[in-house]
Amino acid sequence: MFSRWIILIFTIFLFTAFPFSHFSRADMDKGFEAFNRGDYETALKEMLIDAIKGEAIAQAMVGSMYGKGQGVSKDYTQAYRWFILAADQGLPLAQNMLGVMYNEGEGVPQNYVKAWRWFSLAADQGFASAQYSLGNMYFKGNGVFENYAEAIKWYRLAAEQGDLMAQHNVGAMYKYGDGVPQDYAEAFRWFRLAANQGSSLAQYNLGGMYFHGQGVPENNEEAVRWYRLAAEQGQIDAQFYLGVMYDNGNGVPENNEEAVRWYRLAAEQGYADAQYNLGLMYDYGEGLPENDEEAVRWYRFAADQGDADAQFNLALMYDYGEGLPENDEEAVRWYRFAADQGYAKAQYNLGIMYEYGEGVPENDAEAVRWYRLAADQGHVKAQYNLGNMYDNGEGVPENDVAAYMWFILAAAQGNESGKAGKKILREIMTSEQIAEAQRLSTEWLRDHP
Repeated sequence: MFSRWIILIFTIFLFTAFPFSHFSRADMDKGFEAFNRGDYETALKEMLIDAIKGEAIAQAMVGSMYGKGQGVSKDYTQAYRWFILAADQGLPLAQNMLGVMYNEGEGVPQNYVKAWRWFSLAADQGFASAQYSLGNMYFKGNGVFENYAEAIKWYRLAAEQGDLMAQHNVGAMYKYGDGVPQDYAEAFRWFRLAANQGSSLAQYNLGGMYFHGQGVPENNEEAVRWYRLAAEQGQIDAQFYLGVMYDNGNGVPENNEEAVRWYRLAAEQGYADAQYNLGLMYDYGEGLPENDEEAVRWYRFAADQGDADAQFNLALMYDYGEGLPENDEEAVRWYRFAADQGYAKAQYNLGIMYEYGEGVPENDAEAVRWYRLAADQGHVKAQYNLGNMYDNGEGVPENDVAAYMWFILAAAQGNESGKAGKKILREIMTSEQIAEAQRLSTEWLRDHP
């Protein structure tokens, strides 16, 4: 954190006139010249001359050098001492640095209220970094009550001075309608300002806006351009989505090798969606040789982070013994993780495992429960199997009306077994029972659009 403020000190010193009466330009010049050539001990010695005389900018510089351990052993206590001397003279840079120390708990106990106080003093003098930090405090509710309107007020003040992080955050607040009415055009404008300054997060968001046509006409080529700029800076979301663009041929010619390259960069940083997609590429041999063991490895990384798709695919690998020994108990365990997240395919497969006693004791009632959860999400095979359970009285009391209802729903999605089940039941059901089943299926469709 201190390195950013060192740069700010140079900027303020070189381009701002100071009203301090005892300002010694010669000593300060010697100090900055020494600092620029990496001679920190000499820089500190020269800066201390004016700092001891009470020059606020020199005091702030000395404080920063103690904070960074430049020319002296790192000492936050000394950093704080020099910052407080400069801050008490009203130097916004030093006030901001005290805000940073209290906000981050660097050299002092973390105290958001004190951080807010120092940031406010600097922000009221127009210090952009403090305005940005004050916006963060209002956005997160640190030291003050959460207030998005106040957050965007301070972000905007910093953004109008060119603070790229504030520009990005103003864009994000317009994108999501936080503290202001949602306005994609304004979001796009602020993201572009930050992106043009090199903000990888803004570049990523700009790519997303081009991809989705938010605030600008949809343009996959522009989306790729901005994703790439962000991805080349290591922005993990952009790396993943650039992989997706290559995978699907959006804005670039389809190229599985490039997709794999970008997925891997994000996956190696722990990005679960990229780990899952890299697993898929190994599973199906797209962009690299098929390798079930590698597929399992990447599925597991994503599954361990709670990715339901990866949990389901890892379960399949255990179920069919692909890339590792077949293990029904492990298959059930991973199906259950995904099923508990509402993943319909996993719920259906878990029903199968219970119906046939694979990896768990056979239990028709549990099979029915999982089939129903999947069937209520429109899973056609689960709808047929649930109808079959009612038809045969397995796990539930035999009920031709309920069976026919589920066969209707499955058949409506083109399931041939559902059609066959209806045909058989029509031979033994009354017209009143069939009408009731039709009514129930209509109600189900109304309640499950």
